[in-house]
Amino acid sequence: MKLIVGLGNPGIEYQFTPHNLGFLTVDRLAEQLGVEVRNRQCRALTARGKIHSEDVLLAKPETYMNLSGLSVRELVAKHDLRPATDLLVIYDELDLPWGGIRIRQRGGSAGHNGMESVIGALGTQEILRMRLGVGPGHKVVDGPKYLLSPFRKSQLKSVDALLDTAVEAVNVILTEGPSLAMTRFNRKIEEAGA
Repeated sequence: MKLIVGLGNPGIEYQFTPHNLGFLTVDRLAEQLGVEVRNRQCRALTARGKIHSEDVLLAKPETYMNLSGLSVRELVAKHDLRPATDLLVIYDELDLPWGGIRIRQRGGSAGHNGMESVIGALGTQEILRMRLGVGPGHKVVDGPKYLLSPFRKSQLKSVDALLDTAVEAVNVILTEGPSLAMTRFNRKIEEAGA
């Protein structure tokens, strides 16, 4: 089984913000699978499904972003999963241009508090992750305010497109492997000039 975790913050006030793109991606995956992410376990809302022949557990930690690792560690332990091979973490990235995707199999948190919490809780940087670019194309003076502000109406179409691409990338990761997904999706950022 693969555990697919989207990082975000619970609560309606955070629902449609850049910082919740991980949650929104998991919701879009659930929609594709015809399931609802509403079962509570290990301090997360979860749903089970199957992507192609792979059993998946979708999860949205309810611990708030900065404590996401607590929930992820419990889920990994409960389902006897190996972080390096059975886990995919999806989250927003301010340092990537809007709409870009960067998939990596290991590395640090690059300053993302949610990913820092996951790395710390699991005690490893060997974690497959998908970062979704939310950089506005100009210097952001107040990063937290920007990340926690609702999407503007003019952004909704591009948010929708980004979620579709993220779901496509998850499907490629599960069917053809992370390396091929990195080749296919990371290149789009470079072509966009990042």
